[in-house]
Amino acid sequence: MSEFINNREYRQKVLKEIITQLHNGKSVEEVKPQFEKLIEGVSASEIAEMEQALIMEGLPVEEIQRLCDVHAAVFKGSIEEIHKPNKPEDIPGHPLHTFKEENKEIEKLLNSRIKPHIEALRKEDTRENISTLTEDFKELLGIDRHYSRKENLLFPYLEKYGITAPPKVMWGVDDEIRAAIKETLSMLSDYSGNKEEVANKADEAVNKVSEMIFKEENILFPMASDTLSEDEWIAIEQGSDEIGYFLKEPKVRWKPARVNIEQKAAEQGEKPSDNGYIKFETGILTPEEISAMFNTLPVDITFVDKEGVVKYFSQSRDRIFVRPKTVIGRLVKNCHPPASVHVVEKIIEDFKSGRKDHEDFWIKMKDKYVFIRYFAVRNEKGEYLGTMEVTQDIKPIQEITGEKRLLSE
Repeated sequence: MSEFINNREYRQKVLKEIITQLHNGKSVEEVKPQFEKLIEGVSASEIAEMEQALIMEGLPVEEIQRLCDVHAAVFKGSIEEIHKPNKPEDIPGHPLHTFKEENKEIEKLLNSRIKPHIEALRKEDTRENISTLTEDFKELLGIDRHYSRKENLLFPYLEKYGITAPPKVMWGVDDEIRAAIKETLSMLSDYSGNKEEVANKADEAVNKVSEMIFKEENILFPMASDTLSEDEWIAIEQGSDEIGYFLKEPKVRWKPARVNIEQKAAEQGEKPSDNGYIKFETGILTPEEISAMFNTLPVDITFVDKEGVVKYFSQSRDRIFVRPKTVIGRLVKNCHPPASVHVVEKIIEDFKSGRKDHEDFWIKMKDKYVFIRYFAVRNEKGEYLGTMEVTQDIKPIQEITGEKRLLSE
């Protein structure tokens, strides 16, 4: 494992050196041999880490943005795609599938219409050729909806996981593309016979759009697929309609698999107790009382049943990890980012097998010191019923000193 880490760190160092050489004036052709000799394959996450490291070391975002097209050309053909079963981008209606379908249509627009029309203008600047290219670029302006969904729905979730450099760089390039399209339209509108200048500006816009498609498909989308949880993709899908789509709208709504827990309970013969009370071994309570008690506890509670389905979570006033109600009935493995889901699955596997009865973690989150505890829930016979997660900010408890014997004022 240490050897792998060291190799990976070395490769990160080489990647940063290549970008720095480009920054210092070397051409793409000059650095390509070094890249090909020392780098066998580059994953999307490593590119993200490289850009993040450069920014953390003081290189301005604007500098990486200036190099963006150059280093994309270096990486092209070298990025390894990570193939996973049931890839989100293959599911109609999933935000990634929609983004990729839009990109296919954008490429068709560029290759079958705009590029030929630019060449037609170069050959002859007739009124018809100018008008045709103007209509093309008016349509291309709609790409703003594609970029806006990416910037306002996808980027915030990546930033939540500390992935900040790629979004900043891409957003800057998106703005450059918007500006290049508008500048081309302005030149076409005020055309004064400078056909080569107009054609070059149109080419610049088209090339930037093409490069952005490459960056999205090979860097951004794999990174997002590896990072975001299914619930976060649900939120992105739900917010997409308001911003809109470009050239291709999803034909179906994406519906992640979930279990109807009320129907499941009915099928298993579970019925509410008479008179609205639920009977326990040590007393009786109404559902309202039970809910209020759980929500009053100074901890957050989540319960996953023996089949891995999320069945309940408490709603304390200052909940540490926000839980949308959409998680109810979902498989717990779909409620976590791919990078961490294996930890959850291992905990549940250990609980089911009886190897463990609890597992604890503690992490620092801004001004909180969060204690996360997992407990195997078993019946009197020792049979596994599910897993309970209990989360609490223990920083106030750690700060307790001395004694308190009097009522607070």
